[in-house]
Amino acid sequence: MGELRYGYTVMGKWRKYWRGEVPFPQGAKDIDLLFLRGIMESPTVRSLAQAPEQVEEVRLEAVQDNNLELVTEILGDINGLRLRDQSATELSSILQEPHFQSLLEAHDIVASKCYEVPPPPEMANDAAVNNALMQADAVRMIGIRKKAGEPLGVTFRVDKEDLVIARILHGGMIDRQGLLHVGDVIKEVNGREVGGSPTQLQDTLRDCSGGVYVRPHFHYDPAHDNLIPCREAGLSFRRGDVLQIVNREDPNWWQACQLVGGATGLIPSQFLEEKRKAFVPRDFEGSGILCGTLTGKKKKKMMYLTAKNAEFDRHELQIYEEVAKMPPFQRKTLVLIGAQGVGRRSLKNRLVVLSPERYGTTIPFTSRRPRDDELDGNSYHFTARTEMETDVKAGRFLEHGEYDGNLYGTKIESIHRVVDDRRTCILDVNPQALKVLKTAEFMPYVVFIAAPELETLKAMHQADVDLRKTVDESARIQRAYSHYFDLTIVNDNLDHAFQTLQAAVDKLGSEAQWVPVNWVY
Repeated sequence: MGELRYGYTVMGKWRKYWRGEVPFPQGAKDIDLLFLRGIMESPTVRSLAQAPEQVEEVRLEAVQDNNLELVTEILGDINGLRLRDQSATELSSILQEPHFQSLLEAHDIVASKCYEVPPPPEMANDAAVNNALMQADAVRMIGIRKKAGEPLGVTFRVDKEDLVIARILHGGMIDRQGLLHVGDVIKEVNGREVGGSPTQLQDTLRDCSGGVYVRPHFHYDPAHDNLIPCREAGLSFRRGDVLQIVNREDPNWWQACQLVGGATGLIPSQFLEEKRKAFVPRDFEGSGILCGTLTGKKKKKMMYLTAKNAEFDRHELQIYEEVAKMPPFQRKTLVLIGAQGVGRRSLKNRLVVLSPERYGTTIPFTSRRPRDDELDGNSYHFTARTEMETDVKAGRFLEHGEYDGNLYGTKIESIHRVVDDRRTCILDVNPQALKVLKTAEFMPYVVFIAAPELETLKAMHQADVDLRKTVDESARIQRAYSHYFDLTIVNDNLDHAFQTLQAAVDKLGSEAQWVPVNWVY
């Protein structure tokens, strides 16, 4: 465009020379002038010289700004063709890719904005001028997580018919979330414009409550529920689905809907399901019915210890877990759970060897003396028993145990070292440690490596070991800790199991994730 403009300028200048509007520069030869005259009188050059005067301003507009809705409709239309048509399957895969969805979302945002030149100040009123001068970047849409009736901890003032935040109380809900600041102007609440009354705004915000999303840890079919008031109104779901709770006024029956489509239905509340699952018949031991006496089992008194909590985990009730949607991110830890001999260590070592820049692991601590060929910090960190016992009492170990008179354990600090190096720390720990790991501090992705059928396991192991014990232990772990698992892989083939594990971990960096709500707020 710069060269074209330069050409227009030169031709216009020589056209003035030729018309006699300005004198020719001194020193021009006659043959040069004749050559120049031939060029200027050429029809092509004349058309080119007149082009800037005939160019009309073209106004570009987006065809539509609801492409995400259009893609959703298309996916619904071709859903039935995916099994019969390979092209429909490929199209569905492309349309559901996160990058393509983000591109459409960015397009819709840009297309929905107005880029008209603001009217002159003398032709518009004050409100129109203010709106025209307001930059798009100055408007922010935020989501405040609160419960109905919970105080905000913020006061407002009226400034030129705008409601402005005057004060944020320290320790209040707004202060804790850090999304609003003193001087911010509140324009809308839940899509409705706010008036000029601070009291009305306070009442509106006080009654608002955000949507609640939960992940159930049990299967539910209303057709088999004798307590539901209307089976036709029930909503069936599977363990691990994400449900949106839309109404919790009834203490026994919540109204919920599936995250993707579907009508609203009734599901058992947390309170009702806890009562249902907690009700178990009493176990009695006695000398028999003829004796006429029943003697209850003697209660077992135990002190709760994190490292020995398997007895308590058997009685832990898991109903619903409140979750929140997060954009793609790298988990701090990858936790492999499974029975001994299912291949956890092989999968961990393969990941670390193939991608040492992405994955790391911890080096255990031990109180035993190093052997002649062992170096400290290579396979173990060697330390004194008294020091390890002190650290255990101080809670510095994720897990620990004693074998052959020596202490072994995994230190929490060693996990943080790997994470601080911007790598995912891979852990193959006992399932009892999941209660400590399933927090925002470690943000784990928990994968259960399940044992295959007994015959398959025998074919995979050449050594003569008790594989029936491995299969039984795997089933017990799955029953007791399934509510912690993000993924279950049956290791009937080590290569296939590794490919499944690697694909699942890679997907965390490209797709949105539903995580426990206490990781976010």
